[in-house]
Amino acid sequence: MATASPLLPLTFLPSKISASTSTPQRTSLPSIDHKLVISGGRPISGHVPISGSKNSALAVLAGTLCCSSGPVALRGVPNLLDTRTMADVLRSIGARVEAEDRDVLVVDTSDVGVTEPCSEKIGRIRAGFFVLGPLVARFGKAEVAMPGGCRIGLRPVDLYIKGLEALGAVAEDEKVCVYGANGKGLVGGSFHLDYPSVGATETFVMAASMADGVSVLTNAAMEPEVADLTKFLIACGACIEGAGTSTLVITGRKKLYGAEFTILPDRIEAGTFMAAAAITRSCISLSPVIPPHVARMTEKLTEAGCKITQIGPSALEVSAVPEVTGGDLQAFNIKTLPYPGFATDLQAQCMALLTTCVGSSIIEESVFENRMHHVEELKKLGADIKVVGNTAFIGGTKPGRIALTGGRVRAADLRGGAALVLAGMAASGITEVENIAQIDRGYERFEEKLLLLGADVKRETEAAVSNLHPVLLA
Repeated sequence: MATASPLLPLTFLPSKISASTSTPQRTSLPSIDHKLVISGGRPISGHVPISGSKNSALAVLAGTLCCSSGPVALRGVPNLLDTRTMADVLRSIGARVEAEDRDVLVVDTSDVGVTEPCSEKIGRIRAGFFVLGPLVARFGKAEVAMPGGCRIGLRPVDLYIKGLEALGAVAEDEKVCVYGANGKGLVGGSFHLDYPSVGATETFVMAASMADGVSVLTNAAMEPEVADLTKFLIACGACIEGAGTSTLVITGRKKLYGAEFTILPDRIEAGTFMAAAAITRSCISLSPVIPPHVARMTEKLTEAGCKITQIGPSALEVSAVPEVTGGDLQAFNIKTLPYPGFATDLQAQCMALLTTCVGSSIIEESVFENRMHHVEELKKLGADIKVVGNTAFIGGTKPGRIALTGGRVRAADLRGGAALVLAGMAASGITEVENIAQIDRGYERFEEKLLLLGADVKRETEAAVSNLHPVLLA
């Protein structure tokens, strides 16, 4: 197996934070717009280490609220703006969150007594809303503001609420006030999801793990991150059957306990770097990765002409060099679907890749109704893309022709921002990607890892006030 190149040490969160509702100390800096400046047309090579899953870590951090006795020690929590914000959400209701060392984050919610987390923090990330289920199950009530996150669609929370109502909860409007059965805890019940929503599944499972009785959830989301949350809860003493399947049976426990747990590798980050190798016609290795979690991405890149080789139990090699592919990469079609279908979180990155492939391709976005913000930005770099509804038609390129030219673009959301960086790596000339705080929300030390692979990318600010990477700020 390839050996991971060392990265610079960093601090995830302020250590030794006492359990309180006070705001943790932060480094005071003016608001600065950061951008990535990329000199394109360079191949990359080497090995890239994959961080723990952002989506899993956010759900597990919310799940620590289920543990009323003893601390939770988490390994593999990525150092991201979103995970920092989630930690602040927990602190706002009295949790203790501290970094034991570089690899372990300790969360103790034993002394939590507040049921209304900070609205401003909740408004920053979608996952902040996940605390609703554990709070109402544990305390009999919760008042949580509407969540924030990427503007990629409506993503209504009605399924979350309906799932809790199936457990005896009563919901009110405004901030979403939820009360347990008879003002107490929740009771076991059955619920069928009209759509296999990840967030609704995770909310139901966390709440049901502390409900009185047996609960059954059908048409549950089967994403690996959902299974990871259930494994975490089981490690804490929960009784959950069917992890990773569409039917979950949960027998509620009066109390869950602290435990040690390791977050699974981030399949979206892995897929993004796989796309980076393809779009630059390069060969790289990556680990740790769980190959079945990136199976759809592997299939599409193989269809394009790439060679994907498993070089160890948790390591892959992705090669798109012309000597391996036999020439130009070929176009392919995508329809995003819930897992195990093609991940919507890799749609934008693949669109950037397809602008450099020979032939025409079609991408149908069936998960979110407004996830094409990156199209207009890719077109600024010379991409041939037309959008009709939620379907994009990509013109691709001709054999031997460089499809993209450098320019100035702006990240509108997390995955679209990553796609623009990939496009800049393939384009001729210089590309500037602005508003990269979006990227920092979901990729740990993105440009540092690209630099390890030999990419020509650097972080700059409009006003050179500080050279600190914003994700490192406490």
